[in-house]
Amino acid sequence: MSRSSPALVRLGFLIPPGNPTVEPELQRLAPPGVTVHFDRMVARGTPGTHEGQEERNRTMLAGLDENVELIALVKPKVIVLAHTATSYSLSREDEAKLVARLARAAGVPFVTAFGAVFAALAHLGAKRVAVGTPYAPEVTLKSKKHLEAHGFAVPAWGQLDNVKNIYDETPERAASLVRSVNRPGVDAIFLSGTGMPTIEVLDALERETGKPVISSNSAMMWHALRTAGVQARVPGYGRLLSQ
Repeated sequence: MSRSSPALVRLGFLIPPGNPTVEPELQRLAPPGVTVHFDRMVARGTPGTHEGQEERNRTMLAGLDENVELIALVKPKVIVLAHTATSYSLSREDEAKLVARLARAAGVPFVTAFGAVFAALAHLGAKRVAVGTPYAPEVTLKSKKHLEAHGFAVPAWGQLDNVKNIYDETPERAASLVRSVNRPGVDAIFLSGTGMPTIEVLDALERETGKPVISSNSAMMWHALRTAGVQARVPGYGRLLSQ
């Protein structure tokens, strides 16, 4: 009699309609025995641009119930809202209510990209965090305030200059952003935005700065794995996933 293969662990991610980055990055980060599954949220307008970002956030939030219902059909162990800036359109209390409501609806844990970042920074023991984004300055300030509302000090922050479309950015530009926000006394550096390619430069940036460097995507995979009960290590993409 042949021995049956171990059951795969499935992780579900809800992504913005124009985001080309989440799927390939999370597929690279998935350890053996874990599969990643995606559903695209609804948002109108030109994807990846600063103009209209707040309206796209509201549209995606409005359609989340249907997205959760659909991705739940593949029976994932956890569902992740894979868009960090959506949380910046919510208060801490409203985000907590959204997470609780959608978890009840899905029957499995539901987490946000920002919730994953919060858990990752807390796990790393970070208290003073530098944040870099590909957003407009006003949205970058929202990310700073959201981190502060969750108890972190944010002594340094900034955004990429001359962004035409977030989805056209490169890992090299993400690396330059880390260097621009790094300051003495900062415990960790956070690159916000699931659409900005980041994972291939995290290891090198940690060696260069001597600090943990996490991105929305590395934090999402780490938190999704832990929430699903998977303790696998994923070396080569920063110390968070290597632990």
